[in-house]
Amino acid sequence: MSKALYIAEKPSVAQEFAKALKINGQRKDGYLESEDSIVTWCVGHLVTMSYPEKYDIKYKRWSFDTLPFLPREFKYEVIPGVQKQFDIVKRLLNRPDVETIYVCTDSGREGEYIYRLVAQMAGVKDKDQRRVWIDSQTEEEILRGIREARELSAYDNLANSAYLRAKEDYLMGINFSRVLTLRYGNSVSNYLNTKYQAIAVGRVMTCVLGMVVRREREIRCFVKTPFYRVISGIALEGEKFDGEWRAMEGSRYFKSPYLYKENGFKERKHAQELIDFLNKEQPLKCCVEKIERKRENKNPPLLFNLAELQNVCSKLFKISPDETLKIVQELYEKKLVTYPRTDARVLSTAVSKEIYKNIAGLRSYSAIGNAAEEILQMGSCKSIAKTRYVNDKQITDHYAIIPTGQGLNVLGRLSLTSQRVYETIVRRFLCIFCPPAVYQKVSLVTEMQKEKFFSGFKVLQEEGYLKYATNSFARKSAADRSQESGKEDSEEASCDVQLLNALQRLKKNDILTVDALNIKEGETSPPKRYNSGSMILAMENAGQLIEDEELRAQIKGSGIGTSATRAEILKKLVSIKYLSLNKKTQVITPTLLGEMIFDVVNCSIRQLLNPELTASWEKGLTYVAEGSITSQEYMDKLEHFVRVRTAQVEQSNYQYALRQFFDAAAANYKSKPMASRRGGKS
Repeated sequence: MSKALYIAEKPSVAQEFAKALKINGQRKDGYLESEDSIVTWCVGHLVTMSYPEKYDIKYKRWSFDTLPFLPREFKYEVIPGVQKQFDIVKRLLNRPDVETIYVCTDSGREGEYIYRLVAQMAGVKDKDQRRVWIDSQTEEEILRGIREARELSAYDNLANSAYLRAKEDYLMGINFSRVLTLRYGNSVSNYLNTKYQAIAVGRVMTCVLGMVVRREREIRCFVKTPFYRVISGIALEGEKFDGEWRAMEGSRYFKSPYLYKENGFKERKHAQELIDFLNKEQPLKCCVEKIERKRENKNPPLLFNLAELQNVCSKLFKISPDETLKIVQELYEKKLVTYPRTDARVLSTAVSKEIYKNIAGLRSYSAIGNAAEEILQMGSCKSIAKTRYVNDKQITDHYAIIPTGQGLNVLGRLSLTSQRVYETIVRRFLCIFCPPAVYQKVSLVTEMQKEKFFSGFKVLQEEGYLKYATNSFARKSAADRSQESGKEDSEEASCDVQLLNALQRLKKNDILTVDALNIKEGETSPPKRYNSGSMILAMENAGQLIEDEELRAQIKGSGIGTSATRAEILKKLVSIKYLSLNKKTQVITPTLLGEMIFDVVNCSIRQLLNPELTASWEKGLTYVAEGSITSQEYMDKLEHFVRVRTAQVEQSNYQYALRQFFDAAAANYKSKPMASRRGGKS
């Protein structure tokens, strides 16, 4: 009797497939088997690319003579620690009674790569191989995925892009790390007074290092500029509010060289001169020149993709992107949420038609009380497909991260942070079915002796989605936070009902009393350091850093790295001590070593530091996955790039020039290295 073999990425996932398929067969070493089915698993990657010395022992010693390393055919090997499971999987894949193989690894580029390497090493031939592509691990989604499984060949382009991504990281990492270490490793180790210093570089991680170092140096070079604003204190029906002076046309300071922008002065004395001028006419009065009232709708935010969730969790829980990914992966494996490694922030049309099931399942979730029931009664889920939250064009592999409405029985057994991350996902999801928050806005222009003062107010009138947006563990409601955000805006302030009512009665040409004129001192702020969350978002949106408009448009949607790899890249940079991560604040800063590596790369292979290069390579991989370009076309460009840049570094000689850069960086660190005076020539 022929059998179907299901191969998952992890044992826990294999277990879910077995449950869904009602496989009650015997548990054996490394697999489950029934009369007609076998379920087995990888343990993540079982196969990896071989080191250069496996091609030839001469490559074990780093030397200019063996660079660039560009093999015609790439070698792969089983990872020693998982040899046993690989042997089990290999035997099962090639069993004569196994007719159909269902590939159930994670539905993405990396999952595809995991299986293809195993099949390649196992020598799978003459089998019906089918790809199961699912968005969650609920029973109905697993069964749908199996039912609709396509021939594996339909995913060949995706597999090609996965192989190329690995080859790209491998070739750039090996060649550039070796050539830079050979040429400049001694310069770095001599300066730091260490025995040996390898210079590790990579397509994505070096670009991220560049972003952090540049930001840190911008902060260091930033010079705070003080400025002075003139504020009027205006009385209205027993209430008070402020007006901010601006040098508009007609002002005695219009386009004056004394100005810092239009609403302030570079020096206090000029602000005082303006106040002295206005104080000449007593008592102080102002005339209402213009008043505007309007309602403003604020729509719920888009759903979470992995980057946005990592950013929010960094702020809320002070956890790293890597920790967030582990948590949301656990939620996925427990059937609580959909596939986490997604770049999309919207739903598909097909999912939107059945989305009421997800909401209905949440009615028993205690943290949100009756919210799910209320939303179902609204009926808004029936028309969600017509909103901005559903867009098939914005989805590549998977839609946004949303709750499945299932698996709630296991939630209480998870860590407190995991429970809170889940609640955060649920609330973001429920909000999209709610009406917008409605604000009443009032804009006011008052005049004193042809000098204009501006006031703005914002009051929440209808909570809308904000009613459901507040986490149960939050100190303040979403509405309160929304109101407070207005205070940070110089043009708008929140106000109470009494003041709003008084403003509503105000008319043009009304005369108001000015209690006082004051100087408000401020200063310009330096750029903010990245935290772990904002770094992930910056990686996702790296294309925005590109100045060339045409190139920026070309790579729109392609950041650096992928949703699946960004957290790991950041983690690696911290582990090799190029970056430092404050665990309490999640703020990222470079180390001295990281800055030195930046300077080495900046002198020799500057392109590696630029988002343009990294994002364009990522876009190229997308083109391969789409079938727009061939693997060979991509490989030819890659090899040319590696060959030319390796030769350039070999021929370079920046050892002595680097010393001044190292000194400049070291001046910013408390413990300065006792530098060797040997010159650092390799």
